[in-house]
Amino acid sequence: MQDYPVDVEVGDLFRHASPDLAAKWLAMADGLGALAGESGLTAQELVSRQILDLGMSFRLTGDDEERAWPLSPMPLIVGADEWDELGRGLIQRARLLEAVVADIYGPQRLVRDGHLPAALVTGSRYFARNMVGLSPEGGNRSGRPEGGSFIHVYAVDLARGPRGQWRVLGDRLRLANGIGYALENRLALSRGTGTLLTSIKARRLAGFFSQLRGGIARDCQRESPRIALLTPGRFNQSYPEQAHLARYLGFPLVEGRDLTVSDNRLYVRTIAGPKRIDAIWRWIDTPALDPLNFDARSQIGVPDLFDAWERGGLEMANQPGVEVLEAPAFGAFMPRLCKVLLGEEPMLPTVATWWCGQPREADMVRERMDELVISPAFGQPVEALTGTVPVPGSSLVGRDREALLEAMARRPMDYCGQEIVHLSTAPTLIDDKFVSRAFTVRAFVARGHDGQWTVMPGGFARLCASGELQTTLMGAGDLSADVCVVDDDSTPPPGPTPLMATPPVRRGGGILASQAADNLFWFGRYVERAEATVRVVRAILGSSIEVDAASGSNPEVVARLVALLERWGAITPETAQLSAAQACRAALGEASRPGGVATLFAMIRNTGLPLRDRLAPDFWRIASRPMPQIDTHRRGALLRVARELLERLSALSGLLAENFMRGPAWHFLDMGRRLERGLVLCAMVDALVAREAGENEGEQTEALGVLLDLADGQITYRSRYLTGPRREPVLDLLLLDPDNPRSLAFQMETLARHIGALPRLTEDLLPEQPLREALALLAPLQSLTIAAFDAARLREAQQGLFALSNAIAERYFLQYEKTDADDARQLLA
Repeated sequence: MQDYPVDVEVGDLFRHASPDLAAKWLAMADGLGALAGESGLTAQELVSRQILDLGMSFRLTGDDEERAWPLSPMPLIVGADEWDELGRGLIQRARLLEAVVADIYGPQRLVRDGHLPAALVTGSRYFARNMVGLSPEGGNRSGRPEGGSFIHVYAVDLARGPRGQWRVLGDRLRLANGIGYALENRLALSRGTGTLLTSIKARRLAGFFSQLRGGIARDCQRESPRIALLTPGRFNQSYPEQAHLARYLGFPLVEGRDLTVSDNRLYVRTIAGPKRIDAIWRWIDTPALDPLNFDARSQIGVPDLFDAWERGGLEMANQPGVEVLEAPAFGAFMPRLCKVLLGEEPMLPTVATWWCGQPREADMVRERMDELVISPAFGQPVEALTGTVPVPGSSLVGRDREALLEAMARRPMDYCGQEIVHLSTAPTLIDDKFVSRAFTVRAFVARGHDGQWTVMPGGFARLCASGELQTTLMGAGDLSADVCVVDDDSTPPPGPTPLMATPPVRRGGGILASQAADNLFWFGRYVERAEATVRVVRAILGSSIEVDAASGSNPEVVARLVALLERWGAITPETAQLSAAQACRAALGEASRPGGVATLFAMIRNTGLPLRDRLAPDFWRIASRPMPQIDTHRRGALLRVARELLERLSALSGLLAENFMRGPAWHFLDMGRRLERGLVLCAMVDALVAREAGENEGEQTEALGVLLDLADGQITYRSRYLTGPRREPVLDLLLLDPDNPRSLAFQMETLARHIGALPRLTEDLLPEQPLREALALLAPLQSLTIAAFDAARLREAQQGLFALSNAIAERYFLQYEKTDADDARQLLA
């Protein structure tokens, strides 16, 4: 750190720190170096391992796949005195925002008295006319507790100037993006650096999240309310963050189609019937919340959700319409509004802003364009500007500048000018060297148990790769950093927070939404089908253990296995005519086939994404690992890939067996595996054994040996019988033996137990349709001998499993219009 280069004019956090605070920076830097020396890994590698373990990822706009979260091992260290002063300004800002939005949807005195232009309010797409005249505790929402509020949690982008002054770049009331990453950054850094954060006396974040949870629960009518996190779905850029937050806070993670409104109450559809939701922390824009009351085109909202809120049957954080204040143009009026509404001078200034909806300001922006950045006034794309990111006026020349000036002349209210903010820098560890990078901070403010505002003692920092100011959460090449607020050495350690208090003892895993049950069921099916397909590929390429007859020695047996891959949709009929190695390569690597291994692994990842709040980090890390590269037809290389994939699937099975709580979620996940295992076993037996008379004995022996290999039964068979594979002993082991975990009978017994353990909708104790289907399938397997279990019985069992799958879906899953995602399931169903 002594050779750390920095421009002395930019207000670097380390170079301009007090001696005590500089010592904290040096202690952290020395500690990272010591950890690297002890482990033989760089500090970045130590933290990156934790990022993988936590499953931290994000998506840039336009990305199809998630990227690993870019976290710097060196945190942003801020002294407690500086942060506490900043926190007082943030709380004043939160009070101001609450007062402004309450006036906009209430008496509207600000517009009437000329403090706010009406066009500034109504020009935003987030202005919710339905909210006018309503308030959290008034209007039609009678009977609500006193002190209800529009805003429960909000994020604010901050810049620190060269002289250490902080100012607001923008308010985020719609979504508190980054709050989950702030938590994940702290977890990853704490795990990767041992006791370093404790040694520099970094303040903990747990108390803030406890206060946030208590603040949302405070306005609910029940003593132990059920709070859900409402997500737009797994394709949203911040979905990984939402899943992590839901898991940490204990909130069910729900989508719009999980929910329904009845009698002005919100319910989540679960396997045990509808369960009431008292409050939602929404991560959906107001227009998309309710297609009946806002944007009719919304496919992610809940019909009548607004009515439930209006009539007092639901709480929301934040309330609908508050994001109207996110418009950058509001920054031009915040200093005046602070004096008007609070009677106070702003403690935390807003970046200087001029809204072009006012003639004098519009002229000034045009005259000083080279000294300003030009932004869309309402945060939405506008003519002559690309996207919503501020553009330096000096970068607009020639025709681009003319186009902007023409657009501003036509619709001046769509634009605003803002001052160019010069950012402080902070030390960043890149390639084992400390370099300076400009930074912005996203801080978070929430209402606590008592309804008062509390500030997170830290936050999320974005270290700019280009050194230029951008307002997006993360850009290509940017790094994130944990913001650590540190106390001096004389500060006593903090006392226990409410999150650390001993809760009442309870058991069970909470509610299981129907859609989550659906995803768990299909997750299990995809895992099992992927394993079966890889086993067939391995059998074609070479047996898993040494046997008397190699699986590849009989062309007829190989042809049957290749035909099975074609039947499962892993290869095309044309590929089936090629060599066995070419067919195996296509089955493993081609993602265009619905039953191919690459497709199945993609479906495992896609189906697992909505389950991230339920899956352990180790499990998700293995499930989301990309497919190995396959660029050869060589049998040995393909066999190594098949073995690697089987090891990966075996690891998933082990984690499921040992680490998954035996509740409803487990029942559905294992039901999917058991049902699919029964189906693939029937298909394997049909392909390799159910043949016409005349098959020679050598061919039948080899086919039976391959079948044992596919069903992991070689060792058990050899320990039980001294002869080579024979038809009836092999089939008895694989179809009727209830002690064999891969037999058909075992699958059916397990399915019946799972279904029998699930909650029922009626109290008459009569078995529901899925259980009746399962028991009907189990009965022949328990009563027949293998001699009586002919090909017709095998087909009946297979058809019965398909019928059971449909019965499970009709009883427990949501019934909705078919989508593209269902096409991949059609092959299995």
